[in-house]
Amino acid sequence: MTISKEKAIVLTSYERRSLIRFLTLYLGSVFILLAIIGYLFFENNRSAMMSAMKFEMMYQGRMLSSKIIMKAMENHHLDEVDRLNFLESLKHCRFDVGYYDADKDPLFTEIDDVTRFDTDFYVKNGSCYTVIEDPSEHLGVHYIVLKENELVESFRQLRIRIIGYLLLSFLSMGVVGYFLGRLFLQPVREQIEALDRFISDTTHELNTPVSAILMTIESLKGVEERKMKRLEASAKRLSVMYSSLTYRLEGKEETVEIFCFMKIIEERVGYMRELMDAKRLVLSMELEPTMVKMSRSSAERLIDNLLSNAIKYTDVGDSIDITLKERVLQVHDTGIGIDTHMQEDIFKRYKRANEERGGFGIGLNIVFSICRKYRIKLDLKSTKGKGSTFILTFPPFK
Repeated sequence: MTISKEKAIVLTSYERRSLIRFLTLYLGSVFILLAIIGYLFFENNRSAMMSAMKFEMMYQGRMLSSKIIMKAMENHHLDEVDRLNFLESLKHCRFDVGYYDADKDPLFTEIDDVTRFDTDFYVKNGSCYTVIEDPSEHLGVHYIVLKENELVESFRQLRIRIIGYLLLSFLSMGVVGYFLGRLFLQPVREQIEALDRFISDTTHELNTPVSAILMTIESLKGVEERKMKRLEASAKRLSVMYSSLTYRLEGKEETVEIFCFMKIIEERVGYMRELMDAKRLVLSMELEPTMVKMSRSSAERLIDNLLSNAIKYTDVGDSIDITLKERVLQVHDTGIGIDTHMQEDIFKRYKRANEERGGFGIGLNIVFSICRKYRIKLDLKSTKGKGSTFILTFPPFK
């Protein structure tokens, strides 16, 4: 079976919407999960790095305090210059060091912003501080303060690495989710294609008897006019249904031409007159000549499906109004109308506004496809119980 290009596009559109919904939910869940994992991992590593830094700084501070004590035990009477030289030469670690007396005045320091001496470890402005207190004040040193400046940079690099790993994981999960979505949609595609094949086979079987009925009607004579009109209306109804069913399955290239759309409306209304008369519908038309550029067969199917929909969903004695002005076509009926929650999906294939009125749910989908193909703006205004108006705005004619 040949599948037309338009059919493939419409089917892909449905698949794309389902795939986007699946990926949105899937990737949203993955993002939240990865964000939680990344946050917990960062906080755990940050805490571990802080603990390790505190331990190292406390250890180095104790080592410096021990050396000061040993020096004081070796020489109790260092003068000011020797003490300063000793404190300057004492540093051998990677931290900035400051030595302070009991009044918190610096004896020698590489740190400019020590503000606290009441805690052994704290963080300020992205730097870590460790305070070692020596109550014995060996060599006059009461406080040893160490400052570390690289921890914030380590945190920044850790954060960048985690974000990088999370983005890579997110992209990988996105690719996996995409292929999983395609895999899950495959059975749906197969079912739709199977249904299309069934419709194609069925409509091919219907074509011969429908054509025979129409030809027989034209040759009948002496039959009561009322019965003849009923028979002709039923045959034309079948013919319109056959035309709609085969529209997507023909796979033929359509010739685009320039013609007067008003004449197409008049022709198709005349063709479907028996269907409207059978329900005693009141038809009014207000048309002005409008030139369009499109396939003539698409124009016929456009009008056929709009009229067929209006006839199908109106009751006996209702009315149908068709206007064509300033490149705007309006087909209004006073039928059953469409529920608000159904209006968004009414143009989807196999969707019907009312299960009791029959039909295959493809007529308005064909209207939608033709409008999209020829850039015709399609709008719907409908109120439950009061009728519907389909509004088609044709693009400017060039």
